[in-house]
Amino acid sequence: MKTVEKMEFSYLQQAKDYVDEVYEMVKKRNPDQVEFQQAVKEVFDSLIPVLAKHPNYMQQAILERMVEPERTITFRVPWVDDKGKVRVNRGYRVQFSSALGPYKGGIRFHPTVNESIIKFLGFEQTFKNSLTGQPIGGAKGGADFDPKGKSEMEIMRFTQSFMTELSKHIGPDLDVPAGDIGVGAKEIGYMFGQYKKLRGAYEAGVLTGKGIGYGGSLARKEATGYGTAYFMDAMFKDNGLSLDGCKVIVSGSGNVSIYAMEKMVELGANVIACSDSDGYIYDENGIYLETVKRLKEEEQGRIREYIKEHPHAMFKEGCSGIWEIPCDIALPCATQNEIDDSAARLLVANGVKAVGEGANMPTTLEAIEIFLENNILFAPAKAVNAGGVAVSALEMAQNSARLAWSFEEVDSKLYEIMNNIYTTSTKAAEDYGQPGNLVLGANIAGFIKVADAMIAQGII
Repeated sequence: MKTVEKMEFSYLQQAKDYVDEVYEMVKKRNPDQVEFQQAVKEVFDSLIPVLAKHPNYMQQAILERMVEPERTITFRVPWVDDKGKVRVNRGYRVQFSSALGPYKGGIRFHPTVNESIIKFLGFEQTFKNSLTGQPIGGAKGGADFDPKGKSEMEIMRFTQSFMTELSKHIGPDLDVPAGDIGVGAKEIGYMFGQYKKLRGAYEAGVLTGKGIGYGGSLARKEATGYGTAYFMDAMFKDNGLSLDGCKVIVSGSGNVSIYAMEKMVELGANVIACSDSDGYIYDENGIYLETVKRLKEEEQGRIREYIKEHPHAMFKEGCSGIWEIPCDIALPCATQNEIDDSAARLLVANGVKAVGEGANMPTTLEAIEIFLENNILFAPAKAVNAGGVAVSALEMAQNSARLAWSFEEVDSKLYEIMNNIYTTSTKAAEDYGQPGNLVLGANIAGFIKVADAMIAQGII
């Protein structure tokens, strides 16, 4: 073996050993945090060629520093329900990385929220935010509170109690939360009001996803879904394909799903199925999106009610069955790990051409391998669903400048950002010997920017 080849092999082996060593440390320190471990594993596996080419990252212990949040905050959230009973939930804020800017990431209210889920989301958010090109770090927060079945007053009382503690740890130049599952415009409004009262000042930039009338940005509601569609369009064009006439399945029927469906239809695709936690609807002629919008956004209804107005459509109990429907494009936009290896095999067998992760980590590691092995175009979450946080950063910019941009201005910037993310991820995959592998490309592109900033700022 030639000397140069021996050196390259040596660095590659060092990189593999280093990754294995740090991952074992992560598992030992976080023994029950399976979601966090999964997110770390997915990123680490992509970074071996980078570490081999740039051993300085190993010498600087970058991975050890990246997997340890800069700050993890856990707090009690007491509140009183409508019957006068005192209830207590647990709140979280994990401030993962401020290397590129103030901490930035959503707040999730859901009974499944725990430290593992918040840490996996914050870890992913760090690289996703890096990919946007905006000056924002990574964070995530939430509580194990379930807004479903709660009255308006109960939600307000809980949210105000949550913000009373969170307000000690956030600010326009420190940490800027946004919404996520269970936290929409209403909850953001209650949080902003409580923060304003506690601080005695109008700091518009402390939260994003606000109402348009008090500092919110046009196109923020649509941004994650629109961005998902823009990314898929860029990927199809780059591979000599077109969205025209493609049959699309979108899991979920929340904010991301609805606006991904809307933009995919505008771009020529035909959305034939969507779901909620009860089950899924299938309409072979194409979903009537206005009905879904009304049911979900105005009436807070269930997706099964769709067939009352469109009896030719079909409703089936159980949301996981949606992946049995033959389609060209699958967009998992509901929750983590909703596509497992069996669902992936079904999609491949039924001729799927592309999968785009609208939700955070909706595909298991085994399922991703199946898609890549079968040459399915696979678009990972940290690239695909970065549109929401990108427009949140644009909202921060508008707040700082005391300006309000038009819908068209924001949408145009979003389109440009999503196309840049695609180009950057594609180039990184090519540079490190795996052209077309956007999982590797997105991870590497996001990582390098954060790692270089960490090295420049010293051991802190």
